[in-house]
Amino acid sequence: MRVTGVIQAGGRSTRMGGRPKALMELGGRRIVERVLDAVAPAVDDLLLVTNTPDLYASLGVPMVADVYPDAGSLGGIYSGLKAAPGETAFTVACDMPFLHPAVVRLVVARAGEADVVIPRVGGQLETLHACYAKSCLPHIEERILAGRLKIVGFFERVRVIEIAEAEVARHRDPAIAFMNVNTPEELERARALAAALA
Repeated sequence: MRVTGVIQAGGRSTRMGGRPKALMELGGRRIVERVLDAVAPAVDDLLLVTNTPDLYASLGVPMVADVYPDAGSLGGIYSGLKAAPGETAFTVACDMPFLHPAVVRLVVARAGEADVVIPRVGGQLETLHACYAKSCLPHIEERILAGRLKIVGFFERVRVIEIAEAEVARHRDPAIAFMNVNTPEELERARALAAALA
């Protein structure tokens, strides 16, 4: 099965004052580069979903724009999955600096077993660290067209496999692995954490 790694970089970074959070530096590298380094070894090819391709041209990764620009993260998942050459897209956010290649592999390894393969941490499903099969496309599009943008909203229509928190924790503390950087305060915390991990 061919799995495409899809990095979501379509957000407006409003809580970061409009500066693209994916391009912030952390531990000597831009956050999006850290994301790519974690995802690339586990997938067959890469794709970036962005509406500002000029900002990411230096990465040398194929890019697609949002099909439905105002559909939030669900729209980004749809756009990346629709454009993915593979049968499945492993989708992550561009602002997760501590993704772990082994945790990515944990999800990708089970891609053929269900329409959605997703880690659960406590009560939360990690929707932007999950595999989505092409079979999800009609269900996602139906939700978008109805203006119902909650990602888990279409899960009742497809087969979902959850990966337990304990499985993730064998490789990295889930609170670190799934941490994202949305605000200047979170960026400072992440920089301190990167220094400690190094």
